[in-house]
Amino acid sequence: MYLGMDIGTSGVKAVLVNEAGAVIATAARELALSHPAPLWSEQDPDAWVDGAIGAVDDLAAAHPREAAAVCGIGLSGQMHGATLLDAAGRPLRPAILWNDGRSHAECAELERQCPALHAIAGNLAMPGFTAPKLLWVARHEPETFRKLAKVLLPKAYVRYRLTGEIVEDMSDAAGTLWLDVGRRRWSEELLQATGLDISHMPRLVEGSQASAMLSPELAQRWGMTQSVVVAGGAGDCAASAIGLGAIAPGDAFLSLGTSGVLFRVTDRFAPAAASAVHAFCHALPGRWHQMGVMLAAAASLAWLSDVMATPAPALLAPLGDVADRPSPVKFLPYLDGERTPHNDAAASGTFVGLRSASGRNEMVQAVLEGVAFAARDNLNALGSASSNITEVDFVGGGSRSALWAQICADVLGIPVHRVEEGEVGAALGAARLGRLAATGEEPLDVCTRPRRLSTFMPRPSAVAAYDDAYHQWRKLYPALKECT
Repeated sequence: MYLGMDIGTSGVKAVLVNEAGAVIATAARELALSHPAPLWSEQDPDAWVDGAIGAVDDLAAAHPREAAAVCGIGLSGQMHGATLLDAAGRPLRPAILWNDGRSHAECAELERQCPALHAIAGNLAMPGFTAPKLLWVARHEPETFRKLAKVLLPKAYVRYRLTGEIVEDMSDAAGTLWLDVGRRRWSEELLQATGLDISHMPRLVEGSQASAMLSPELAQRWGMTQSVVVAGGAGDCAASAIGLGAIAPGDAFLSLGTSGVLFRVTDRFAPAAASAVHAFCHALPGRWHQMGVMLAAAASLAWLSDVMATPAPALLAPLGDVADRPSPVKFLPYLDGERTPHNDAAASGTFVGLRSASGRNEMVQAVLEGVAFAARDNLNALGSASSNITEVDFVGGGSRSALWAQICADVLGIPVHRVEEGEVGAALGAARLGRLAATGEEPLDVCTRPRRLSTFMPRPSAVAAYDDAYHQWRKLYPALKECT
């Protein structure tokens, strides 16, 4: 048996996976976010640990026989979060998360200080990345910076608490702006640009390699009867790719979780920083990937649900499974700024085209379409960076909506496949990495593709209508940017 844990932004998920590769049980614990100032987004690192342990407690209580047979654990998690530890291994402050936008000035400073940044790290300096956050801390919280001993990403902190070892995998490390992504090692030049050195960084391993052993205390707590290997694991997107069997060059998927990601596997380091495409290490040796990233995908629908005090399923139900035509209302889903293609932490969400006749349905549809249009921006950006994407698997919380899947197919103009276990992809991928670390099996034998539940084909008439709507939508950001 194998255990996967995904340390997300809104919650922790844990899954038990058997020898046949099937998910036999899942558990989850919710997490709270803090926004103490405009553009700030923080979380208590110990809440991740409590959530992870609690989720596995639930699995072990409900499935003691299966938990006893676990021999490998994998971790995935939200990327980029700066978890700052003192010399005793205690957090110095709340973690600064991936969707925190406070360090935009520090991004410009990092770009000036380090001209080789794009070639080494493969990415623009963006506020969501880890390195600019440390420049911000050094400038605004110098006492915290002086006490700093280690910088960990969220899942690495959870690993530390589960095993006592400070280790990170390549895929998550690639999202810090401190990794030489092509060479898969820390860059002393990039670390020096933020006042750090190798001693502040965790040891690096590949995602499918063993990183540590589960502590005997936790193994006993969960009734595990053998030594349990903890794999290097992966950032949430790379772990989702492992769960989807996206390990061959050209494999692609679209994820609409809290954030949104368009992901493509490559067999080489292929940076495309000019279009704000991310180029990261994959969770397997000799593999890399490119990503276009939207900061508020399903989060946009969750926001509207909160504003309208109506659960998201109730908002979607009146719209059915197919949109007859694009909404007359347009929505920019930049509630937390945006990465690809704008790299603009100050971008904001906007409804345009509201009239007295506009109702809730038009606004809900506009949110779904706005996120799909942002995904098309990502498709265009990745298309300019490498070969075209001709189809995608569809995962994340947004994949539950047939309407959203069809809108994405019509807007992108390519087939969209809703797949089995789409909502636990990252945790499943983590479990697979735990298996690879424990058994030494070949990735092709373990990282199989999930069953496709349904395929949404682009409808020619809708493609034409959405093409017109998309080109109108694209004019909104530059027009509004000029006014703000």
